[in-house]
Amino acid sequence: MLTALANTLPHFRHTQSGQFFLMAGPCVIEGEDMALRIAERIKHLTDKLQIPYIFKGSYRKANRSRLDSFTGIGDEQALRILQKVGREIGVPTVTDIHESEEAAMAAEYVDVLQIPAFLCRQTDLLIAAAKTGKVVNIKKGQFLSGEAMKFAVDKVQESGNPNVILTERGNSFGYSDLVVDYRNLPAMQRFGVPVVMDVTHALQKPNQSSGVTGGQPALIEIIAKAAIAVGADGLFIETHPTPAKALSDGANMLPLDQLEGLLQRLTRLRDAVRPTGEVSAQGLNA
Repeated sequence: MLTALANTLPHFRHTQSGQFFLMAGPCVIEGEDMALRIAERIKHLTDKLQIPYIFKGSYRKANRSRLDSFTGIGDEQALRILQKVGREIGVPTVTDIHESEEAAMAAEYVDVLQIPAFLCRQTDLLIAAAKTGKVVNIKKGQFLSGEAMKFAVDKVQESGNPNVILTERGNSFGYSDLVVDYRNLPAMQRFGVPVVMDVTHALQKPNQSSGVTGGQPALIEIIAKAAIAVGADGLFIETHPTPAKALSDGANMLPLDQLEGLLQRLTRLRDAVRPTGEVSAQGLNA
């Protein structure tokens, strides 16, 4: 599945390693220096571990609980930073879009357009994203089963774009919690597209009385390990040098200095559960 992505995405390396791929970065672009430092650090780690990598950063956060929540530094400024990350660090980039008219604009700067979970049934948005020719990452709605995502995939592919990724991010469990049903991963893989586990958003505690989303970052490794064991093609992890100071979603992000150890353990797990006959690049070079 990653071969098709590699043919579409610039700088998408290590796709023959047999490892999962990683979509990681800050929740939102806070500034150029921070984005470049995070991307450079993750690129170094993923090159060392032969993990295909896509840098993630939202240029704007439209889905906020409170009016005074941080939404971004300005669309054009943030998109130009994403473009600079892609060019200078040499990695593909992904960002969210929220309305149909944003698709063509964002596509000028990034390699993957991401459809937020709440918007995964918005037909016009999916078609607009598809028509850019960019890879489209659709997050599964918290209110949907994995099987129901077939129709979102169909909307993109029947609009002439075969390049779809699906991302699991948990299902609503009561008013202020999420639960991950790992049956959704193989269910969505049956559509013939790469399937990603959004580790950090699956640990959110939404709808808090404060209007600020909570989280359980201590469980990040558990969610990630379970996803790899089930056979996820990729992982989505939001990370920040100091999550407590992050301007968005700090409550469920992984501290950047903990990423290396986590990835090392996850790659060993991936090697252990690899299907019989499939070997890693490390094994080929041994």
